[in-house]
Amino acid sequence: MSKFKSIAVMYGSDSSEWEISCRSGEFTASRIDEGCYDVYEIFARFGKWSLVAMRKSNSMRVPFPEGSRPEIDKTDFSVNVLGEKVKFDFVYIMQHGAPGETGILQGYFEMLGIPFSSCSAYVTTVAFDKYSCKSYLRGVDYVKLADDAFIRKGEDVEAFCADAVRKLRLPLFVKPTKGGSSFGITKVLSAEELPAAIRYAFSEGDTVIVEKAITCEHELTCAVYRGSDGVKALPIIEIVTDNDYFDYDAKYNGSSRELCPAPVSAELTEKVQEISRKIYARLGCSGLVRMDYIAAPDGIYFLEINIIPGMTNASLVPKMVRAAGMDFTDFLTEVIENA
Repeated sequence: MSKFKSIAVMYGSDSSEWEISCRSGEFTASRIDEGCYDVYEIFARFGKWSLVAMRKSNSMRVPFPEGSRPEIDKTDFSVNVLGEKVKFDFVYIMQHGAPGETGILQGYFEMLGIPFSSCSAYVTTVAFDKYSCKSYLRGVDYVKLADDAFIRKGEDVEAFCADAVRKLRLPLFVKPTKGGSSFGITKVLSAEELPAAIRYAFSEGDTVIVEKAITCEHELTCAVYRGSDGVKALPIIEIVTDNDYFDYDAKYNGSSRELCPAPVSAELTEKVQEISRKIYARLGCSGLVRMDYIAAPDGIYFLEINIIPGMTNASLVPKMVRAAGMDFTDFLTEVIENA
């Protein structure tokens, strides 16, 4: 017997990742158990929330044409549709970027007392910011962190660049502290390239992190979730890219290979899974998250955590679930019921 009946799947976002979010949300909604739940797909962008489609349990999906989609009542997170007022029991958040990965959306649902699939508002806020997240892990003995420097928009870029190159040494990666899908990221090979790379990263947000590039033997990723019998790690994936690094083109335009399970030693696999479970506990995560790493000659380096990992048929987490021999619908049910 499930704890919930009506599930809202929220997708779209206010960020550059909104189209990817729609694909993830539509796929997730299509795989939620139709025998257990009523599923409502909500598109949310720049404050306008509307019902895209609904699927009552054991019924066909009913789409609503653009221009006549019922609007969501934000006072109690409900919708009037086909003569019925529906209040949602649970929210599966599939928004990449703001507000679904910044903690804002989670805070709204916490105030309303509506359960949702992801980490809490506080944990989401910390984890989404790459610099803040790394700060929570500084000093732990089970994973390494690349040396870094932080700059906020309005500070002296030229002075910062000179200091960063001197302290960190080239090559460097420049990233917006907030965001995903490799938007705003540049690999910098010369000091002359650094100021432009930082200004480019500022196009995605007000804060930027510059990290020393790590010698990569394997680029690995691992998803962790809370199941009925505790926190579990899925099989890990190795990412092999044709590009210089795992950029947007490699992620979404076929310029990479994602090997699952990763063709690495059992010892390395178990170590990455153990580290991932420890980070999950350290940050206070809940629901499903995915963590990215570089295995280097001197150890395993944490890159970032994905609070709302991509969930299309070609995404990394569904590949991990298949490699684990699990049915994806059953997997989503376990995530929902134990969130």
